[in-house]
Amino acid sequence: MNAVVTPSAIADIDPLLQILTLSRRARAAGSEAELAFLAVNDTHALHAYRQAALWMRADGIVALSGVVEPDANAPYAQWLLQVCRHLGDTVPAAAPVCADDLPDELASAWSEWLPTFGLWIPLPAHAGAPATEVGGLLLAAEQPWAPDAQAWVGEWMAAWHHAWVARRQGSPWRWWARLASPAQAGKGRWRRRAIVATVLLAVMCLPVKLSVLAPGELVPAHPAMVRAPIDGIVAQFHVQPNQLVKAGQPLFSFDQAALAARHEVAVQSLATAEAEYRQFAQQAVSDNRSKTQLSPLLGRIEEKRAEAGYLQDQFQRTTVSAPQDGVVMFDDPSEWAGKPVQTGEKIMRIAAPHDVEVEAWLPIGDAIPLTTQAHVELYLAASPLAPISAQLRYIGHDAVLRPDGQYAYRVRARLLGSTDQRVGLKGTAKISGDSVPLAYWVIRRPLATVRQTLGW
Repeated sequence: MNAVVTPSAIADIDPLLQILTLSRRARAAGSEAELAFLAVNDTHALHAYRQAALWMRADGIVALSGVVEPDANAPYAQWLLQVCRHLGDTVPAAAPVCADDLPDELASAWSEWLPTFGLWIPLPAHAGAPATEVGGLLLAAEQPWAPDAQAWVGEWMAAWHHAWVARRQGSPWRWWARLASPAQAGKGRWRRRAIVATVLLAVMCLPVKLSVLAPGELVPAHPAMVRAPIDGIVAQFHVQPNQLVKAGQPLFSFDQAALAARHEVAVQSLATAEAEYRQFAQQAVSDNRSKTQLSPLLGRIEEKRAEAGYLQDQFQRTTVSAPQDGVVMFDDPSEWAGKPVQTGEKIMRIAAPHDVEVEAWLPIGDAIPLTTQAHVELYLAASPLAPISAQLRYIGHDAVLRPDGQYAYRVRARLLGSTDQRVGLKGTAKISGDSVPLAYWVIRRPLATVRQTLGW
């Protein structure tokens, strides 16, 4: 026998379907603003009304029907806030309300802002619920509220409140939202603002390491400088850059043609002076006047002998040898070939393979107080994930003009351990100073810029 569905049964089922649909949408809501929009606008599917307002005890008027975002300073919102507070304190359960349920100062404006018949749906607190989860929904309609309509709306708001509480409790920042909510008024707002200010002040007083960044590189710690021993022209290099050499190994040589010619002339001049001396010595046996020429000739011989010896020594210096074992560091040999150099001009350096340290150039604007034990970390461009730790050895007293046109202080730091990175690799050095409050760490550079700009 087939069941007969009466019109009254269909009318009873339709609100249930609406409640199920609204509940599903509440669970799928992506934000609290979307949930609030559902409460004040989509509740219309259960019963017709003209205006709706969602109130939370901690947040004030959260949403209004037909409005994207309520203005907390508008007269209507201010009046609604007082009405909802009064109803939240005096009406503990869902019930119809009207102007007669309000104090005189609020009831006189009811007809100006709302239609005659209102319905108050409180959102009760549960165990451990914060103030942001307690509030109510105020609906105002032109027609009285039937008991079944009150039941449907109450059931829907119970499901909605469950979704609201779940979203608030699931947010890791809900405590911050409660503290920093701008919609609050009265003592609660100032208390929360005081808490926020206290937390921010405590955070800004946290000690942090004052540090600066500077360009840095790996350099030899105790290199042997190889300089030009004579004035001349570089003829040939016997080693290549970064080659490992032994002490005494030839490094480079000068053009020997000019020195060889000068040395040959000095040798011939010495021989001539010696022959002339022997001639006058033989004549001095019978000629007294010749005896007087012997002393000047002896002096001339010594002069020529010294000149020849000096040129011989210079000739031997035309080939420069390594003063110690190590790695030779210099520019491209082809740039040196045929280049005239002066005595004392630096040609190359020789450094022990593992005798390295960190060199950094600290800009004048970043010159912070540093102790002799300051920590330095070098992040090489070739290996940024493996910093090289070092300890400050010294910082230059005077700023030096860099090739980029900026003045900076030279910083040297000894390595705290061995490294396989080669000399010459560049990167960024992080130099750490003493601990300072976080507030000083944040405003140090802006304050220095302002002082330099204004000339304080």
